[in-house]
Amino acid sequence: MQAKNPLQNKAQYLKGVGPKRATLLERLGIDTVYDLLYYLPRRYEDRSGILPIKEVRGEDTCTVRGRVRAHSVWKTKRGMLVYDMTVSDSTGTIHGVWYNQPYLKSYFKSGQDIILYGKAEKFKYLQMTHPDYEVLSKDEDGLETAHMGRIVPIYPLTQDITQKYLRALIYRSLDGNVNMVKEILPTNIRAKNKLADIRFAIRNIHFPNNFDNLKMAYRRLVFEEFFILESALALMKGRVKKHSDGISHEVEEGLFASFQKMLPFKLTKEQDEAISEIEKDMRSPVPMNRLLEGEVGSGKTVVAMYALLLTIKNGFRGAVMVPTEILAQQHYLTMSEFFMPLGINIRLLIGSLSREAKEEVRREVREGKADIVIGTHSLIQENVSFEKTGLIVVDEQHKFGVSQRALFRQKGIKSDVLIMTATPIPRTLALTVYGDLDITTMREMPEGRPPISTYWVEEERKDRVYKFVREEILNGRQAYVICPRIEKTEKSGIASAEEMYDELRNDIFPDLKTALLHGRMKAGEKERLMRDFRNNKINILVSTVVIEVGIDVPNATVMVILDADRFGLAQLHQMRGRIGRGEYKSYCVLLSDPKNENARRRLEAFERLQDGFELAEQDLSMRGPGEALGTRQHGLPEIRFGDIVADKDILELARREAFELIEKDSNLSDERNRDLRDVIMERYKGKLEFLGVG
Repeated sequence: MQAKNPLQNKAQYLKGVGPKRATLLERLGIDTVYDLLYYLPRRYEDRSGILPIKEVRGEDTCTVRGRVRAHSVWKTKRGMLVYDMTVSDSTGTIHGVWYNQPYLKSYFKSGQDIILYGKAEKFKYLQMTHPDYEVLSKDEDGLETAHMGRIVPIYPLTQDITQKYLRALIYRSLDGNVNMVKEILPTNIRAKNKLADIRFAIRNIHFPNNFDNLKMAYRRLVFEEFFILESALALMKGRVKKHSDGISHEVEEGLFASFQKMLPFKLTKEQDEAISEIEKDMRSPVPMNRLLEGEVGSGKTVVAMYALLLTIKNGFRGAVMVPTEILAQQHYLTMSEFFMPLGINIRLLIGSLSREAKEEVRREVREGKADIVIGTHSLIQENVSFEKTGLIVVDEQHKFGVSQRALFRQKGIKSDVLIMTATPIPRTLALTVYGDLDITTMREMPEGRPPISTYWVEEERKDRVYKFVREEILNGRQAYVICPRIEKTEKSGIASAEEMYDELRNDIFPDLKTALLHGRMKAGEKERLMRDFRNNKINILVSTVVIEVGIDVPNATVMVILDADRFGLAQLHQMRGRIGRGEYKSYCVLLSDPKNENARRRLEAFERLQDGFELAEQDLSMRGPGEALGTRQHGLPEIRFGDIVADKDILELARREAFELIEKDSNLSDERNRDLRDVIMERYKGKLEFLGVG
């Protein structure tokens, strides 16, 4: 059955496809003709300049054209069959050599005109080993022009799909179909930014006539993808700002001064500025939608506590949502110490509580007896009343995402929302993953905290590391030992927390108090261990990454991370942030023998850099956005074309144009913007349905 739009026709019905190859193409994400046109090359080979054979030198990667003069199959001393073809032009001779492909003898014939592309080598004679080739016998499609004598696209492949087949299929599909692609970018934006026509761009991203055309095509397609994404985020942000039926908090005179007096330390300048921005948001009837991103230990929790105090003073409740039970317990302990003397009732709602305990908390929330409820994301999934909630704080936002933020709006919750993360976010990621939020950044550390010294040490020197740990403990300090896994596995040589706990307790530090903490423990046991460690009843805490967030022990000055190459930079930085939280000099030691160059580069960067934002940029450039932040979990489509690091200038340009467009046409209802609106709604279907466009 043919679709109304030819671009939506199934690729299966194209010439040379059929059901079997259609299944293979689906592995590449190619289902329709449209998918095929937008399946972009991963790189290019310049086969445009054909060299006379006499000018070819060894080590050259080049294209030659000639006639097959002779060909044969011969056997090496080890029994390997070699197909050898002699090709010559008017200037010289070169050999094409293929190992273990004797069947090629039946494909080629003497007298054929042929193009070879590959790396030339000089042995007894000039040869190319396993070159790409094209026989220049005109077929009905004239497809020799797709593979040779030009800049040739190289595509990502799956098993049983060859470059030559896919290239020919796309080459054929462009004719008659590329002109059906709609131009969704407004004319004024294209003209202003000197962007190529979409049809030109698609032709030249696949088969460019020259590298200037390729550059123009790439810039246009990358701009378009970023523009669609940023337009969606602008719509999303605008949709939230349209709601004027949020809560307008009144700020009692002297509240901030009273809050400061209750703290045992002085707020930093950036904490003051963050509180000022949040106050302004909470005064407004428009629901606050702010991201507070701060360096590990910069004091985000204190800022959130002021915002919670403000909403409670206005007669509302507060909710704090975190990704893990251990962080929920930590916030519960910290905030209880501050708020309970003020008569503010705080309750904890986590999965490990009994059914009766959960119901009691929910009842107190319903009856208005709980001023603040702290829990995991189950807060928005369980039967928790948000009717009188003035502020929702979402901590460690990198564990949540766009789709979870959307749940608040979909549930009709008009509360102010403060989202926090201690994972510093590179600007380019912030413009994509968090583009719908207002952003406050805190990099300043509280006074009196010396920098953490970080050392990467090879495994063979671990005895010296343990000696240093003992010295610190004898001086009254405490230490963490972090392992990538809980249990030992047979095949893996990776350090496990259970194994390391036994070794430290029995063999290395038998005279010291060592404890084990991991995510499988019951909530009560974890809470007891955290409390004992905080009260210096435990000298060494062996743990997994469960301590990445949530444990604040000012007396802990040493962290030893085993098999540190197993962690990403962001995770390492989070863990390092658990020490250096007091007045004492602190040390982070990475015990690791990395197996590859990327892991080595990560550890070198972590040893050198203290600033989380610099580390985040390093992480992004080394691993890409998907791995560095797990962007797929954030509810946004994968970025297919652009590179948000290499193409950050295009990203910022696209964002600026998108937000200006939405400011002028807030619902994309203008006839000139209808096609753009349709593309956004199709691409974000099921992800950002609350955009309210259409």
